[in-house]
Amino acid sequence: MSKEKIRCSWCLKDDLYKHYHDEEWGVPLHDDDKLFEMLCLEGAQAGLSWYTVLSKRENYRKAFDGFDARKIAKYNHQKVEKLLLDTGIIRNRLKVNAFVTNAKAFLAVQKEFGSFDKYIWQFVNGKPIVNSLKGMQDVQAKTPISDAMSKDLLKRGFKFVGSTICYAFMQTTGMVDDHFNDCWKKKK
Repeated sequence: MSKEKIRCSWCLKDDLYKHYHDEEWGVPLHDDDKLFEMLCLEGAQAGLSWYTVLSKRENYRKAFDGFDARKIAKYNHQKVEKLLLDTGIIRNRLKVNAFVTNAKAFLAVQKEFGSFDKYIWQFVNGKPIVNSLKGMQDVQAKTPISDAMSKDLLKRGFKFVGSTICYAFMQTTGMVDDHFNDCWKKKK
């Protein structure tokens, strides 16, 4: 008889969520292309559930050239209008335009720092913050670090990077480990 792994309660909805939790969420991410993808997707989540965005991720990858920042930075008005007709993504003009704006800002950060990874991980001194969480009641929506990250990203021209979005980005990219204490993924 096999015993089901204990997971964070928020991911028990279905296999899509469980897989995301088990394979991605909270795993330190250092690949610039994937970091850009997650920053875009977290911004797309604003005002919505993460599940809504996660279930559309493959559609986003197709619509946005695999999150190739160099290609997205060149999108023109016609391309944006075409994207706004794509029922596979969240068709919000501000969010779609933010992907283009953020691609340009992302490329500028890469040029300045050598990589986006080097820039973004400086906010946690290059190593994940491990929090002690008993359950959802202990999860924070933002922190002084996500406040600082948001402020700096906004200064650099990024959009849809408020402190709450930045904290969610930190969680998904493993900059912070917010797995519950009894979760099998918790770093002991």
